[in-house]
Amino acid sequence: MSLVQLYIPSEISRDAVYALGESGTVQFRDLNYKVNTFQRSFVKEIRRLDNVQRQYRYFKQELDERGIEMNPAPYIDDDESPSSRFSVPIKPSDIDDKVEAAQILEERLQQLVESADALEIRKKDLLQQRFVLSGAAGFFQRAESTLGSIAPGESNDAEANHTTPRINASYVTGVIPRSKKNILEKILWRALRGNLFMDTVEISEPIYDPKTKESVDKDVFIVFSLGTEIINRIKKIAESLDAEIYPVDEDYTLREEKLKELNLTLADLYTVLESTNRTLDTELIALAQELAVWSQTIAKEKSVYETLNLFDYDINRKTLIAEGWVPTSDLDTVKDILQTNDTGLQSVVNILETTRTPPTYHKTNKFTAAFQAICDAYGVAEYKEVNPGLPTIVTFPFMFAIMFGDLGHGFLLSLVALMLVIHEKKIARIKRDEIFDMAFSGRYILLLMGVFSMVTGFLYNDLFSKSMTIFKSGWEWPEHQVGETIFAKKTGIYPIGIDPAWHGTENALLFTNSYKMKLSILMGFIHMSYSYVFSLVNYVHFKSAIDVIGNFIPGLIFMQSIFGYLSICIVYKWSVDWIAIEKPAPGLLNMLISMFLSPGTVAEPLYPHQAKVQVVLLLLALICVPWLLLLKPLYMKRVLDREAAEYEPVVDGGEHGAGETVAHDDDDEEHESHNFGDIMIHQVIHTIEFCLNTVSHTASYLRLWALSLAHAQLSTVLWTMTIQNSFGATGFAGVFMTVAMFAMWFSLTVAILIVMEGTSAMLHSLRLHWVESMSKFFVGGGKAYEPFSFKVVLSSEEF
Repeated sequence: MSLVQLYIPSEISRDAVYALGESGTVQFRDLNYKVNTFQRSFVKEIRRLDNVQRQYRYFKQELDERGIEMNPAPYIDDDESPSSRFSVPIKPSDIDDKVEAAQILEERLQQLVESADALEIRKKDLLQQRFVLSGAAGFFQRAESTLGSIAPGESNDAEANHTTPRINASYVTGVIPRSKKNILEKILWRALRGNLFMDTVEISEPIYDPKTKESVDKDVFIVFSLGTEIINRIKKIAESLDAEIYPVDEDYTLREEKLKELNLTLADLYTVLESTNRTLDTELIALAQELAVWSQTIAKEKSVYETLNLFDYDINRKTLIAEGWVPTSDLDTVKDILQTNDTGLQSVVNILETTRTPPTYHKTNKFTAAFQAICDAYGVAEYKEVNPGLPTIVTFPFMFAIMFGDLGHGFLLSLVALMLVIHEKKIARIKRDEIFDMAFSGRYILLLMGVFSMVTGFLYNDLFSKSMTIFKSGWEWPEHQVGETIFAKKTGIYPIGIDPAWHGTENALLFTNSYKMKLSILMGFIHMSYSYVFSLVNYVHFKSAIDVIGNFIPGLIFMQSIFGYLSICIVYKWSVDWIAIEKPAPGLLNMLISMFLSPGTVAEPLYPHQAKVQVVLLLLALICVPWLLLLKPLYMKRVLDREAAEYEPVVDGGEHGAGETVAHDDDDEEHESHNFGDIMIHQVIHTIEFCLNTVSHTASYLRLWALSLAHAQLSTVLWTMTIQNSFGATGFAGVFMTVAMFAMWFSLTVAILIVMEGTSAMLHSLRLHWVESMSKFFVGGGKAYEPFSFKVVLSSEEF
């Protein structure tokens, strides 16, 4: 990384920053960090564009409410060269036109929306009033028979004769949400002590409420009681429960006339509302064609001014001065971008010498980006320390495949990932939810995980829990042997992977247990060893000889003398034919335990002079502990003492007073100072952690064995309990059962063995990389390189 200083004439500053945003090559520093945000040069422009973005969000909200799809913005292929993706900066006059157009559109849409909402409210009110009038006849008729207060001389069939029953009581009518009907009745019953008659009728269709934008089930109600004060109290209680009161005349003829009037009004209202909605939809449909592009344009323009606010302005030379970090390989690109303009004005690019720590930059592409993200999730690497992203491309899917080894499951996983890879351009254009976006972003990881699982599944000889006889077996079963236990005869060696003869034997689980457990120890040893060598790369690069001698060498000897020795013994034990030499195979776990508890004693020898070798290795491991603990602190103490002896304080007898030390530091970054006590404590912690972690991390790799065994056994159980049961049936029942069992087996295989087990194995592989591997060498504490890029700006846009 290089720190550059840019001198850009103010006339071309906007276009220059626009071009740099397209290239995404410069991480600008804030040269105005002491200036208040609201006092910077381009605050006015940013506020104006903020208002436009607010208006665009309002437009998007209206589109969503009315279910109108917005045309997506043009898709930019990441594979295109940066130069082909550069677009001509939009003219300031065009930005002004968009600002003015947004204001006009907002006012126009607000008027249409307000008109439509007012008409919807009026429509709701008229509909509810019509339902109240329609239910009033039944209310009065039921109230007449219940209250028994018909005027003398009138027929009981008053409504049939178009006369009005006379009820000696006052009443309140209205509409209330159905969910609050019972609450109203209980409150009124208690408040009026039962001195009321209440009747309700359900409205057959939900009533749309423009305020809440929801349709609500409602009921028409009427409450009869006595007294003006009581009626007023009923109205207040009903209104507090979101009821709407509508007066209804007791006279039948007047109600009929009111109902006819309401129907005519509603018919006119429907016509006006339909016209208003049609106009509003037309406006929004036209807006939906361009809104995404407009939003991107405004977002770019705003980000340009936000970046310009980071620059220092030289009033005398009318020049903007900027500083930023640029990858050294991209310096020529930045110079070419700044020199390309139609005005004839030239920008100056200076490379600065600095003691500041640059940001960490790892160049990636669409294949390596996901693997690099795995490492960056653990922490940002220190500038120029070794990047574990490259080996992670192989080790992460391989560790996953050891736990997920099955040829069939790996094939299904590969098919899904291959579909995502083949159609990646189409999928990149569509809107994705969070889970699907994670799978799409890691499509190449999924593809390698599936391919590696096919390889390990071939080695395990597992295909949906069934074995494959590709080559001739190395075991031969006797033809005429009878008994509870039949022993196979060894006739050769199976060329690659596990011999299919082990499948279905009584001791198959013991064999695979032993094989996979030892394999996991070997994989852990290799993974940790090469990870530990990365620390040597760091020490050499940063020229820290004391770390090589005081940390790396004793740590390597300690690790190899114990677990390196155990790994060699595992391979040696595999290479010896113990049956041929007529000796029992020694247990390696007991050997390792007795190596520490009983040095010089070997109960079951593995090779000649084993006791002497183990004593020497144990002494080497013990020597490495004080070596790790003391060498580096003592060396650093000597360095600190030498620096203290050579240090001569600067004494200023002037304004600071006699005998006062003046310290000067031109660098604006924080510096840590350590004394011998701090160094010693740090080294003690490092030594304890390293020695304990060497043991615990090696044991942690046994998860490779445990999950592989669990996956294989679960696959066997699933096959046995589903599709295997259908193979015995014949005829139509057999066909039906086979199809049904296959569907069940395939569904459970995908849901449990691939999705759930695959997620579990992926998380365990992630842990092995973060904890067991990266803790061996990773320094961390760096700052990520975050250049000004329109791609990043637009990815954060909600459009």
